[in-house]
Amino acid sequence: MKLLGLIAAAGIALAAPLALAQENPVKAGVEAWERGDYKAAVDRWRSPALKGDADAQFNLGQAYKLGRGVPADLDQAEAWYGKAAAQGHEQAEASYGLALFANGRRDKAAPWLQRAAGRGDPRAQYVLGTMYFNGDAVPKDWVRAYALVTRSSQSGLAEASGALAQMDKYMSMQDRQAALTLARKYEQEANRAPLPGADRPPVEVASAQPPRPTPVRTPPRATPNPAPVPVRTSPAPSPAAPAIRDGGWRLQLGAFGDPGNARKLWSQVGGRFPGRSVAYVKSGNLTKVLVGPFASRADAAGACRGVSPCVPVSN
Repeated sequence: MKLLGLIAAAGIALAAPLALAQENPVKAGVEAWERGDYKAAVDRWRSPALKGDADAQFNLGQAYKLGRGVPADLDQAEAWYGKAAAQGHEQAEASYGLALFANGRRDKAAPWLQRAAGRGDPRAQYVLGTMYFNGDAVPKDWVRAYALVTRSSQSGLAEASGALAQMDKYMSMQDRQAALTLARKYEQEANRAPLPGADRPPVEVASAQPPRPTPVRTPPRATPNPAPVPVRTSPAPSPAAPAIRDGGWRLQLGAFGDPGNARKLWSQVGGRFPGRSVAYVKSGNLTKVLVGPFASRADAAGACRGVSPCVPVSN
């Protein structure tokens, strides 16, 4: 069941922010970009990029990806991302994996996406999660898929929340609970020291006309590219979403004789509980809608405001 093919590629459209170095040409290029003078920005970056500046290389990749100052060309974007990734540029590592995925080189994309997902990049977590769910260039593993997409959803990626709703229809409660435990483990690992450079996969720059596989999925709807925001050299990672501690509390949003009504309720109110997961628990002839986790009864009760029925329950 390749259920998530429609949404996996959408994550590729989410662009990372530009890198801003202290070296004047790169900084001047970012300033030109902010003014909307994209051609001047590209002109500023090209020379230092050719000399090996990783920030300039990454920024050129962004320009080719978005088609600003140069014609949109994902092959060129992949090539420049690859050059920066080979030097350990973390933003480029994630973007290189996503470009490889978009260019149909998914077996090559997987290790780069795994590396970026391990650091907590929500785009990489989302796309890699759909790959594991579909068995696309990696072994099918629904528990790992759900854990990765959960982490991405907790970072606020809307596409990931939609993917979880699809996964919920096919995964058992036991597997979802195992996935949530794994997601918390991933969160802990992401807070540890960065992966050593020796673990980076080899960079394979695409040819001018790379072979592309025959499409097997309906093309996804276009996702707008947000304008990149410049950041400082060697930027700190984007702030992670606050960790959600499991104190053994859930919310019961109702119990239904028809399981379809339970899922319908979640589709209507799920947006009020960002970062939380839903479980449909059979109790006799009824299906309970349980949402969590929450750290305490007080936290659970606070999340109930404006939702009825809504009752805090402990595990």
